[in-house]
Amino acid sequence: MKTRFYVLIFLMGVISSISSCSDDEVTPVLDVHAQSGNLVMGTIRRDVDKFRKDPKFKYRIEVSWSYQPDAKGMPDEATSEQMEEVENALSEVFTKDPVAVLTGIYTGEGVRDWEFYTLSLHIFQRKFNEALAPFPSLPLSFSATEDPSWEEYTQLLSAAEAADSDAE
Repeated sequence: MKTRFYVLIFLMGVISSISSCSDDEVTPVLDVHAQSGNLVMGTIRRDVDKFRKDPKFKYRIEVSWSYQPDAKGMPDEATSEQMEEVENALSEVFTKDPVAVLTGIYTGEGVRDWEFYTLSLHIFQRKFNEALAPFPSLPLSFSATEDPSWEEYTQLLSAAEAADSDAE
């Protein structure tokens, strides 16, 4: 039975950034939101086998940043730049201390989601807050689920790879 943990933190902010990966380590994901017709863009990281094989990395954390979307559901330029600064700060902290791995980033419909797997919810929170200490309060929400077999990641990766092969 899965245990769900919910944490709401509006003060701070997470991980080893996808932006530092090469093109063969990430798969772009594009989807069209069924109701609005807006594009939802994302990436899913593929080079995570060493984390998937480690039974300690059993918690999946979703960090969501709600923003005021433009007509296409995307953030404005200033918000997008701040999100990039946050990702860079998180990347720096989680590269030095890899207690979590960023597996996906999805943006659209007024929300950016970062998906992580971590070995400890408490350590993740501490490192996350450490990375974002220099930033003002951010509109972030967190949810965490025990997912020792990485089911959610596997489903997203399969869907991304299927869409990729359909495009070929």
